[in-house]
Amino acid sequence: MGLIDTHTHLESFARKGQLPGILARSREAGLEALVTIGTGPEDWDLYRGIARDNPGFVHYTAGLHPCSVGERWSEDLATLESFWEHETPPVALGETGLDRFHLPKDDAAAAERIFRWQRAAFAAQLELTRRLGCPLVVHSRGAFAECVEMVDASGVDWSRVVFHCFTENEAEMAELVRRGGFGSFTGVLTYKSADNVRQAARLQGLSRFMLETDAPYLTPMPHRGKPNEPAYLRHTAEFSATVFSVSFDELAAVSTRNARAFYRLG
Repeated sequence: MGLIDTHTHLESFARKGQLPGILARSREAGLEALVTIGTGPEDWDLYRGIARDNPGFVHYTAGLHPCSVGERWSEDLATLESFWEHETPPVALGETGLDRFHLPKDDAAAAERIFRWQRAAFAAQLELTRRLGCPLVVHSRGAFAECVEMVDASGVDWSRVVFHCFTENEAEMAELVRRGGFGSFTGVLTYKSADNVRQAARLQGLSRFMLETDAPYLTPMPHRGKPNEPAYLRHTAEFSATVFSVSFDELAAVSTRNARAFYRLG
C-alpha cells in the first residue's frame, strides 16, 4: 500500500523546471497519488495541466487562499466554478478560509479591511462548495472558531471538510470530530515541540487520519530546515505509525484509504 500526499504545492517546482524530479522521487518514496492545492487563478490552470498530464497520480484543487484575497477578490473567483466543467476537474475546492497571522501588524484599519475581504471571499466559496457538493479544504490560522462558525452557517456537509495542516489542540479537534469534519497532518507532527498536535491526532483517531506535506513548507524531521517535497511524506508516515503504535503498513493502508474516500479518488 502506497501513501497519498493530500496537500502539496507544485507551483514553485514547476516554475523552476524541477517537477519531473519531484514526481519521480515521490514515486520512489512510495507515493501512489498526490493532491496539489490551488491558491489563486495564477495556479489553477497550471495544476489542471499537471493533473491532465499525470492521470491517476496528480490530482488538484482550485480555490482562493485567504492570503491571496485582495480588494478585487470577486473578480478572481469569477472563473472558479468553470473548472468543474472541464474534462479534468478539481477534486476539491480550496484552499480557502481565514488567516489572521499574516494580516498587517502595524495598521489596524488595513488588517480589519483585509480580514473583511477574507470573510466575504470565504463565504462565497462556501456557497459554491455547497452547490457543487465537493470536498472543501480549509486554511485556518489564528481564526479556527471563526472558520468553524462560517462552515456551520453555510450548510456545507461537514463530512467533506478538512482543516489542513492541523496544529490546534485537542479541544479544537473535538469540535471537528463532533461535526464529522477532518484534520490532516503535516511534518509538524514530527517536531519535538508539537506534543499538542500529536494529542490532537490521537483524539481524532487513526480511522480518520490523513497525511500531507504542504510542500515546499513544513519539512518533517530529519530534513527540517531544508525545502520540503512530497517524497518526504514517508518520514511523517513512519513517525505517525509510532504515534498510533501501529505498523507502517497499517498506517499507510488506513491513511491512504481515508484520502481516497475523502477526495473520491479512483
